[in-house]
Order: sequence, then C-alpha cells, then structure tokens
Amino acid sequence: MKTNYYLSPTLKSTQQISNDLHEVGINDWFIHVVSKDESGLNKEHVHSSNYLETLDVVRDGGIGALIGFIIGVFAAGALMYFKPFGPNMPEYVYLIVLALFTLFGIWEGGLAGVACENRKLAKFHDDLEEGKYLILIYVWKKQEQAVKEVMAKKHPEAELVATDIQYFNPFCPLKRIEN
Repeated sequence: MKTNYYLSPTLKSTQQISNDLHEVGINDWFIHVVSKDESGLNKEHVHSSNYLETLDVVRDGGIGALIGFIIGVFAAGALMYFKPFGPNMPEYVYLIVLALFTLFGIWEGGLAGVACENRKLAKFHDDLEEGKYLILIYVWKKQEQAVKEVMAKKHPEAELVATDIQYFNPFCPLKRIEN
C-alpha cells in the first residue's frame, strides 16, 4: 500500500477530489484530509485526518517504549545483582519491573508525541498555514493507476507533493517529490 500526498488549494476542490475518488472505488477510510479548517471539512462531509496521523504519538510512544525497556533491563539487572529485598525474591518481579518501565516509557513518549506535529506532515506546515488542504490517499497497487488518472485528468490544481511507500509508518522517512 502506498500513501500519495496531494495539496489542494480550496475546500471545494478537496470535496470534489473526495467525490471523484469515491467514484473509482476509494472509500473514506483511505482518504484523509489534513487542514486548519476542520469545521469546513465536517460541514462538507470530507473525511478528515485523525490524531495518529497529525501528531507524533505513535512514533514517540515507540521511542519511549524502547528507552523504557532499556532502563527496565538495567533496573531489573540492578535488582538481581544487589538483591535489596533479599535473596528469595520471585523471578516474575523482574518481569514486572521491566514491564512497568516499558509502559512508563510508552506513556511518556505518547505524551511527548501529543505535543509534536507529525514529522512527516511538518514538511507541509507552511502550506497548511496558508489554508491549503493536504489529502492523504492510501492506495493498493491495483488502484494506484486509477487514482493517478483521476487526479491528472480532473484535478490538475491538486499537486502530488509526496509518496510514502508504506502504509503510514511513522518511523520511515517521507519521499517528497521535487518539481
């Protein structure tokens, strides 16, 4: 699955793009629009993006989990070595310590991610601030040509600005298309 990123200049154009994509078999689950004008998207019944796409919750949560896990390994190792609670501590306590540090890392990373714009979408921050609409179209290989044809023929005003090879993987860099 690929994600194609198109910039559309107006809400009316974005709505028409959404309708035309529906006609070629792309449903709302695979069309997400990022915009400052959330109320306009709702009013025109255009499917807007979600927080997992616009914020770095998933990426930062994963990084937090990794850091928490590493600290948890050291903490469990220290407990095993120093035995502050005596020599007869059950083995599962070390797993609990590891799990708690990992979960705390996920929580902290997620909180950090809520405060950050998604790094893939940050490239389009200025365009979004200008009032443009970023359309994320998730397409299967068999649908890709139909989507490109619809966009080229019916919507020359919408510019293909990037393609992501994978389904919204927050850890992979975005391949921006240069004109």
